[in-house]
Order: sequence, then structure tokens, then C-alpha cells
Amino acid sequence: MGYTNKPFEELDVLDNFLMNAIATDEEVGEAFCRKVLSVLLQRPVGRIKIIAQYTLPAQAPKYRGVRMDVKIEEFDNTEEAPPANIYDLEPHLQKNLDLPRHNRFYQAKADSRYMRRGDDDFSGMPNLYVITILNFDPFGKDFMMYTFENRCVEIADLKYNDGLKFIYFYAGGANGGNGEIKTLLQYLQHSTEDNASDDSTKELHSYVSKVKTMPEVREEYMRFEEVIAFERKDAEKNTMIQNTLDLLADYGDIPDSLRKKLEDTDDIDLLKQYHKLAARAESMEAFERQLP
Repeated sequence: MGYTNKPFEELDVLDNFLMNAIATDEEVGEAFCRKVLSVLLQRPVGRIKIIAQYTLPAQAPKYRGVRMDVKIEEFDNTEEAPPANIYDLEPHLQKNLDLPRHNRFYQAKADSRYMRRGDDDFSGMPNLYVITILNFDPFGKDFMMYTFENRCVEIADLKYNDGLKFIYFYAGGANGGNGEIKTLLQYLQHSTEDNASDDSTKELHSYVSKVKTMPEVREEYMRFEEVIAFERKDAEKNTMIQNTLDLLADYGDIPDSLRKKLEDTDDIDLLKQYHKLAARAESMEAFERQLP
């Protein structure tokens, strides 16, 4: 998933942090998720339970990723019974992923939570809807929604009822869907009062406004920004080190001491200098002689 670098006041619902902050709020989270799902799916959504996925790991090396997707369970009757439907709701702003295979992986993880070791009755597995909301067109056809189900290639009308759907919503799409979905998607992408133009988006805007006035949410966003900044710096460092090692590998085996020296360097500017030296060096020994 992608992360934006916006001031807190300018966050839109399609920004991962704000989506999760609203969805997991004790007062408005369930109403918010029910409204979003009912508009996107164009049907009523019953009693739901939000499964919080939002975690901010400690700022330490080798710990990666801030989980921002929202899991929602929908129940037909009592909460003691297994959920009838599971919704994996995620705004996804990162373009350089293979989204179908990415979602295939997370679908497998989601399904595994609802089967225990030794179970051999799969009929009770809940339906799973993997819903991805995007600010770019994932398939280039200018549709506001793309729905995928498993099917039989040889017999088009043969039902394959595995309970799984992948739905991609593109906020800028012109085809498919309807006016209500389009209004919602536009509001999610640009969450201002002016864009809350129907009853559903006006209701959502009241939830958004409430959460954005909470000081604890603003403080959490500041911490979130720190984690993302740390991860970006860590990723840049690892990339620079690997690029330097790739250049040096042309001269033979890289000594462990040299590899450790690079890995222990946290100064990005210094690592950039090492990379330039490696590009100009005529041998491993020549490179090591020029190191500070």
C-alpha cells in the first residue's frame, strides 16, 4: 500500500491512515463501514464487527510494514455464530504492485483464519469480499468498478460457488457502477464538505469530521509519519548498500569486513559516496583504499 505525505488537515478517507482511524473508532466505526459497504455493494449490510488491523511497529531495524487494511465481519444472526461474510477493505495507492497476485496472497491468509486444523467441512466458510479502492485505474478500461469471480472457462454459465469476490473500485472511473457509487468514490478521494453531495456522503462526512477533531488521532498520525519516514530511510539505505555490493561483486568475493562496514553505515550521503567510488574503482583493493 502507498503512503501519502500530507498535513493531517488535508487527509482524505482514501489515505490509509484516516480510513483505518475512522473504521476502528469505537463510536462511528461500525456505522462508517456499514455505509461504505452498503453503497459500494448496492445492498443492505447487517450487523458487523470491525477487526482492527492497524499496527505501528517499533522503530527498529528489520521490522517492516504498517498494516492498514480493515477487516469487517458481517453476521446473519448472533455474533456467536460464524460470520456470513468477510470484507477486506483497503485503500491502495501504490501503483507498482501486481495487485491480482497481491490480493490472492491476502485472500489465502484471510481464509486460513476461518478453518481450524483437522476441519474437513468447508461448507461453513464465510463468503469473502476483497475490496480495493484505488486512485488509479488498475486495468485501464475507465470503469469505476471491476468485479472478479472464479468461473469455468469451458462453460460460461456454470456456477462456481466458492464465495470469493475481488472488487476493485477506481475513484476516477466513468463506466459501470452508478451515480451513488461515483459520488461516494469521489468523496473518498477528496473528503471535503463540498464533495458530500448526497445523503450517504453527508453522513460519512459527519463521521470523518468527528474523528479528525480528536487530538489523539492527530498525535497518532504524527507517530505514523515518523514510522514511515524511518522505513523510507531504511529502504533507501538498503538499496544503496545493495547497489554498491552489486558493483563490487564484479571484482570477486566481497570480504565480510567490507560488507559489514557498509551495513553499519547509517549516513545516506556517505553511502552515496561509497557507491560513486565503487562505480569508478578498478578493483576491490582500489575501492577499499579510498574508503574514509
